[in-house]
Amino acid sequence: MKLREIYDLAIEAGIEHDPRGKAEVDKLLSKRKEAFDGLKDEEKEFFDIDSLKNPYADTRILAGDPDMEVTGILAGIDIEVQEVVLADRLREKGEKIDLLLAHHPEGKALAGLSDVMAMQADIWAKLGVPINIGDVLIDERMGEVRRSLMPINHNRAIDAAKLLTFSLMSCHTPCDNLVNEFVQKYLDEKSPETLGDVVKVLREIPEYKAAAFDKAGPTILVGDSNKRTGKIVVDMTGGTEGPEGAIEKLADAGVGTIVGMHLGDKLRKKASESHINVVIAGHIASDAIGMNLFLDRLKEKGISIITTSGLMRVEHS
Repeated sequence: MKLREIYDLAIEAGIEHDPRGKAEVDKLLSKRKEAFDGLKDEEKEFFDIDSLKNPYADTRILAGDPDMEVTGILAGIDIEVQEVVLADRLREKGEKIDLLLAHHPEGKALAGLSDVMAMQADIWAKLGVPINIGDVLIDERMGEVRRSLMPINHNRAIDAAKLLTFSLMSCHTPCDNLVNEFVQKYLDEKSPETLGDVVKVLREIPEYKAAAFDKAGPTILVGDSNKRTGKIVVDMTGGTEGPEGAIEKLADAGVGTIVGMHLGDKLRKKASESHINVVIAGHIASDAIGMNLFLDRLKEKGISIITTSGLMRVEHS
């Protein structure tokens, strides 16, 4: 399977499971094409051409020839310099590794992380938050994230991969879309009545069960085990955490419990003030589920897979 085909498969999976729906994603890509066509030639040189077909700025081929054949992958939640060196050591020991597949973005995919956050407003709109309010709230948060990423040395892992002749790719929001849908459907089917029930049923998923033994599994952040859930919303996609203002609007829209990967202290306090329960399923375990769902598709194509960096391999298909 060519690297380009793996990349295209990631985009396809992301769009297929995008909470906005394919029609909205197609509309977004159409608007980007119109914007590109309206640019002057000197501006087109710096335009991200991939964004015309890929709605996820945090998912990119970061090193390697897109037409190279990939037979073996080292996949991890994070692929940084230490994982690149590990891959080289494994290759010395005879492992076939052509591609380093990261969940968390590096390089330009990390620099563009804030761009994918706009989708959060569309997700909130489906839950009953007016889109005009959502757009304002997410714009402010996107600016915060964009500014926080500006000082970072984005290309360290990419430079290491190139020096050691590995291809490198990140697959962030597509995998987050996969886990978001997976966990939402799972909880809808289980219909837990209390927060304690939510934790119990989440621990039945292998990645969360393993994380629970490591003290990094599902936990109640706001509320207690006897509190009833109300409407459960899984919030695991859209780049990173949203703004504080969205919590109150979600409460007004009838959301009773948020099940997420992580939540900062300011948002935790806002959730408590808004009487929204919060269950943290676990960051790395949730990322692992999303990656595993994508790796299942690659295994079907005959690619061998080694995992590291917090990614416990579990087959779901």
